[in-house]
Parts: sequence; C-alpha cells; structure tokens
Amino acid sequence: MQTLTVTLVQGATRWHDAPGNRDYYGQLVRGAAPSDLFVLPETFLSGFTNDTLANAETMDGESVAWLRALAAEVDATITGSLVIREGDTVFNRLMWASPNGDLAYYDKRHLFRMAGEHTRYGGGRERLIVELKGWRILPQVCYDLRFPVWLRNGRDEAAAGGMDYDLALFVANWPSPRRQPWRTLLRARAIENLAYVIGVNRVGTDGNNHPYSGDSVIVDPVGEPLVELGALEQVVTVTIDPAPLLAHRERFPAWMDADRFSIDL
Repeated sequence: MQTLTVTLVQGATRWHDAPGNRDYYGQLVRGAAPSDLFVLPETFLSGFTNDTLANAETMDGESVAWLRALAAEVDATITGSLVIREGDTVFNRLMWASPNGDLAYYDKRHLFRMAGEHTRYGGGRERLIVELKGWRILPQVCYDLRFPVWLRNGRDEAAAGGMDYDLALFVANWPSPRRQPWRTLLRARAIENLAYVIGVNRVGTDGNNHPYSGDSVIVDPVGEPLVELGALEQVVTVTIDPAPLLAHRERFPAWMDADRFSIDL
C-alpha cells in the first residue's frame, strides 16, 4: 500500500440541473490540488430527487461520458453517485471512474424508505471492492451507512490479513436534522471495521427544501478525524498514510474475534 491522496468535494448541488452541475463540479475538480481520488456527493448531478424518470440517464448517456472524460483529464479516479436507468428500473448508482477509462459501479442497496426511495429505485445486491494504489476500497451510498452487517469487514476469510477492505467511503445527501447520526456512524464504522472511513455530503438546500450541513470527513481506524469540513462549499485534499492502519491492526486484531454470518440477498 502506498500513501493515498484524497480530495473531498463538498458542493452545493444544483436542483435538477445536470448541465449546470457538470460545469459546477467540473470546475471544483479542475481547480483542486492534484489527487489520486476525488469523492463527490450522492446524486451530484440532480440532487436527491423524487422525479427519477425525468432526471435519470443511461450508462451510455452524456453524464457518464463526461465523468469518464473528467477522470482522464485530471488523471485521477472520481467517484460519486448518479441517477441511472436500465430498462424500466432506476438505480442510485455510485460510479468509480478511473483515469485509464475503466468504469466500475455499485448500486445503492439500502433505499431510504422514509423518503420513498424504495418505491422509485431498484436496490443493489452486491458489494463492490476496488483497488487504488494498493488500497482495497469499499464504496457505499448514504443510507447504507446505517447497516453494519452489510459493511462488516473481514467477511472474506481468504482476504489479506483477514480484512477485505482498508477504506470505506460514503457519498451522501444527508440532511442537517440528522447530522449527529451521520457524524457518529462514520466514526463507528471506522472503529468496528479497523479501517479508514471517508464521508462526503453536500451543502445548501435542495428543491424539496431540505438543508444540508456537509460535515464531510476522513476518519482514521480509531475514530479520530484527519479532516472535518463545515457547512460551506469546500474542496480539501488530504494524504492518507497506510502505516497507522497496518500498525493498529497488528496490535489490536479485533477482527479475529468477529462473529461469522451470512446475508440474505
């Protein structure tokens, strides 16, 4: 594992304005320091919308092509989620766009029923683990953060060191009234999974009048924040060192005592 440079892009997403958001987030990414990985919020080209069909694009649409081109332009991996339609089903789909043109994705599994997301989107059934500079990374979306069984590290007994990921990241549209659970759960997931955790949330107010307070953060494996953003638009770059993670796992191998289980998909 090498050091990993990560940029948190905490933006104020424009409501139902994909062209405007492509310009806006493109400028934020291009204006940032060089980085290995740029993390954008959930549904960063539309906002967390109820009007799914009007805002959904296909995998061969303009926004996916734009994301891949931007990753190549800045020579970095870019991730964030988009509203994507496949046939009659719409997914809240996290994209993982590499600068070499490769594209992986993860469909949000846990759909936020309190806003009716489960009635408008299809849910994912598989976790995605990607590699970057030797880091195994588990990308997730917003409400997934509340489900520790789905996120449990070490489910792959054959994985190196008993762990199947080193870093979990969450892209979100997490409203201000629930900011305390957001802050608390990010730290809990880092501690219990012996991993770094990144959370990137949006700011501003969306078209449903929901306010967002950001609170984007990088948390180390013992729950301490390396950087924590406030409630304003911010783009911050941080370098993560694998040495503290590996040392912590060596001296505190709690994963060896974890319960074994299976998940009903």
